[in-house]
Amino acid sequence: MELSSPGSRLQTAWFEKIWSRDVCRKRNGAGLISLMLAIALLLSACATQLTVPPHLRPISAHSLSMLGKKGMTPKSPMFIRIFKQESELEIWKQRADGRFYLFRTYPICNWSGDLGPKRRVGDKQAPEGFYTVAKWQLNPNSQFHLSFNLGYPNAYDSANGRTGKFLMVHGKCKSAGCYAMTDALIEEIYALAREAFDGGQEKFEVHAFPFRMTDENMKRNRNSRHYRFWTMLKPAYDFFEQTRLPPKIAICNRRYFVNVEWNGAKLDPRGYCPRFTHPVVTPFVPAPQPVGQRASLDHSTMSGLTKDHRARALPRRLASP
Repeated sequence: MELSSPGSRLQTAWFEKIWSRDVCRKRNGAGLISLMLAIALLLSACATQLTVPPHLRPISAHSLSMLGKKGMTPKSPMFIRIFKQESELEIWKQRADGRFYLFRTYPICNWSGDLGPKRRVGDKQAPEGFYTVAKWQLNPNSQFHLSFNLGYPNAYDSANGRTGKFLMVHGKCKSAGCYAMTDALIEEIYALAREAFDGGQEKFEVHAFPFRMTDENMKRNRNSRHYRFWTMLKPAYDFFEQTRLPPKIAICNRRYFVNVEWNGAKLDPRGYCPRFTHPVVTPFVPAPQPVGQRASLDHSTMSGLTKDHRARALPRRLASP
């Protein structure tokens, strides 16, 4: 390895001096010790230069292999779904047919509050709803290892008087209104987002749900005070399940509307809605699986990311204060 910094050049010169003086001339024990010390210093300098900050660490070889087996690339567009009750975060990647396929399901280490949306500053609730993440929302200098801002409050939240800010997906496994991952997992999620942006994706969608919004789960939670809000989220869940395409979300009259089109006028989140049409979308038909791809996600694929004790912690949520 070539050491190009001034400090490295000085160390190299010192190494050559010691070698010449103490080994080549004296060939005694003290010279050998001096040589060993010089080598240790040089190795230390090399190690310092090779340290890669967390936000620049590459996707692991194991995950790159998984992407290839699933017919995906690191730079293809991505889509995220979060499920509170299940404590799971899914990353979906777009394949050549334009549809999104599940890449991996990550355990959420912690989320605070309870089922239901965030409403105000200080309620410690993790948000639910539809959010958009652009490149500028990535934070490589987060005090929680790495993070990205969900973009709360969005237009729907603001139209309904909801307050709060800096709601993140981040590391450190601690939450006060955010979705917290282990450091090992947030590094991979961050790297996937970084590569998608580098590939040309301008922003990716994050859909945060209270639970998997099947008909059975909706029926089970029909007496919740949040049920009316959840009925606005379910169409987006159903649309993606049927099409494997993130739906277009409109916000007007303080409500979410899913898979709608209108005449192009800018919507007022607090105002009346224009006349909507619902475009017909072809249902999802799986493309042929690449050779070696399994039909369903095997959670053992997480083994390459859970080498440290932090990542072996069971997913859990914090009780509301």
